[in-house]
Amino acid sequence: MTYHPKSDFIQTMMQRGFLADCTDYQGLDEALLKGAQPAYVGYDATAKSLHVGHLVNIMMLRWLQKCGGKPITLMGGGTTKVGDPSFRADERPLLTPTAIDDNIEGIRKVFARYLDYGNGPSDALMLNNAEWLDGLNYLDFLRDIGRHFSINRMLSFESVKSRLDREQSLSFLEFNYMILQAYDFLELHRRYGCILQMGGSDQWGNIVNGIDLTRRVIDGEVYGLTSPLLTTSDGKKMGKSAGGAVWLNGDMLSPYEFWQFWRNSTDADVGRFLKLYTELPVEECDRLGALAGSEINEAKVLLANEVTSLLHGTEAAAAAEATAREVFERGGVGDDLPTLTLSSADLGDGISIVQLIVKSGLAGSGKEAKRLIAENGARIDDRPLTDAGMMLDAAALASPIKLSAGKKRHALVQLG
Repeated sequence: MTYHPKSDFIQTMMQRGFLADCTDYQGLDEALLKGAQPAYVGYDATAKSLHVGHLVNIMMLRWLQKCGGKPITLMGGGTTKVGDPSFRADERPLLTPTAIDDNIEGIRKVFARYLDYGNGPSDALMLNNAEWLDGLNYLDFLRDIGRHFSINRMLSFESVKSRLDREQSLSFLEFNYMILQAYDFLELHRRYGCILQMGGSDQWGNIVNGIDLTRRVIDGEVYGLTSPLLTTSDGKKMGKSAGGAVWLNGDMLSPYEFWQFWRNSTDADVGRFLKLYTELPVEECDRLGALAGSEINEAKVLLANEVTSLLHGTEAAAAAEATAREVFERGGVGDDLPTLTLSSADLGDGISIVQLIVKSGLAGSGKEAKRLIAENGARIDDRPLTDAGMMLDAAALASPIKLSAGKKRHALVQLG
């Protein structure tokens, strides 16, 4: 990329590795120089929390605000009723309106950590597309909006094409998703002067549709900008761990487990993650990412502290680091380990060690737990665990036990 941006926001996006593509670098750059321009990212409410995979775009909104722009977090109260088919192999399960509202409430908590909401020129807005989608008249919508969409072109988008090429069903409901997302951009431009939609690179087709629609209907000048879809250096999708999704809500993933996810980054990812997920200067991120040996481990601790502080606060980050040092360096239990509390009903006459490993999140299935034990990767109270048939009763759990998977993942099990 040889373009030399003038606006602080585009400079930051390029320097820190956020940019995959843009519909018009120069046009957007010049528009951003004209003051607090609104830009949005849309979030469908398919779960009660966002996960680490969403964090790149949340950080983009945060940088936009720091550079004087106006972030819009658009909740998909309407579009969640349809479900985004992009690059999925099957249709999403349909959620009830009540479930969607509950999920939006869960997601809302995260944004307050990263953005300042209010009525000022660069204060963030939180909107819900149900506001304009729920009341649409079907025939009017088809006539006024549907006529601007070519089926031939919609079929050519990679997100749709890949599904059809694999001969997997794509329902008419899902096919409408891209029209609704495009309509969101039109409405946001019309109502709030929004000039930019941002998203992951898998959203490119949907974003371009919104730009085309806005130009056709009201001759609005709007732009699209995408971030790369991130994988870790070992090829895994960003945001997944051995225990499942890395949630951003503390009641779905403890601050300690969140901290530990970042501490466990591979050496090759440290510099890149520091630029994307922290606000440390770019030069410092590059310096830290180039370290080796024990020094790179301290850089990982810094990464974990910085990212956890942004989401959960500095006290939570400090507590997580203290627990990690207690567990890893001194072999103790630590105050902040993920804890599984069993009721007497859970315990019954006894519970197998395999069940405990799965319930505590150290393995995704009984088969995985047994393999962990067979490969000498499991420990109980820091002693090797070799018997996959071990049963524990109330006497064995009279005091909390510590389970470990490998050297870095631990959990406490106790009776309630």
